[in-house]
Amino acid sequence: DVYKRQILAVAGALRGGAGAVRYVGPGADAVIARYPEALVHAGPPSKAGRVQAWVVGPGLGDGRSAGAAVAEVLAADVPVLVDADGLRLLDAETVRTRTAPTVLTPHAGEAAALLGTAREEVEAGRLAAVRELAARYRATVLLKGSTTLIAEARDTPVRVNPTGTSWLATAGSGDVLSGLTGSLLAAGLAPRDAASVGAYLHGLAARHGSDGAPVSAQDVADGIRAAWRDVRAG
Repeated sequence: DVYKRQILAVAGALRGGAGAVRYVGPGADAVIARYPEALVHAGPPSKAGRVQAWVVGPGLGDGRSAGAAVAEVLAADVPVLVDADGLRLLDAETVRTRTAPTVLTPHAGEAAALLGTAREEVEAGRLAAVRELAARYRATVLLKGSTTLIAEARDTPVRVNPTGTSWLATAGSGDVLSGLTGSLLAAGLAPRDAASVGAYLHGLAARHGSDGAPVSAQDVADGIRAAWRDVRAG
């Protein structure tokens, strides 16, 4: 199913605390079949109605319509999170000149492509890589990996997420994180805080979902409720 990644992003968003989640794209029927509480629209994003934040990239592909969707979303005056396929379609100058916040969530391979370097160099110098990405794109950058790092373009300390687990290497897990973090952006959190809280909850959710065994991305999404309860109880 070509829309599985988008469905996983919706799953994360629905559990992130936003009052409503709107999906825009060709997979509307698949999304509404899995999550009837979601609002859906065939697109384009500019015709889909008012939103507080956009997430673009999971399952997007790289065709002309994908590029147009990324451009439309980045033109909106709301926070935007860009992940997965959307990262390959970024125009650096467009991101740098946005007045609303932008959050980029690459893994090491995607970060290497954005920086024009080798993945091995990113893995060997993750702290330098996340700082360089944040400065180059004037964005908040969440660099996924065994240790997730969050950096801002401003000269602020890089945050390190302590809840990561190797179970999060499962396919689709990053899509859940994108939806979850996008929902937190829509709820009004500053981009650095949204990325930090999203990564923290995502890690806790994986621990709840796995219970010491291999975990799927849907298990991670289902574990977000328990992660929220842990945070609230703490």
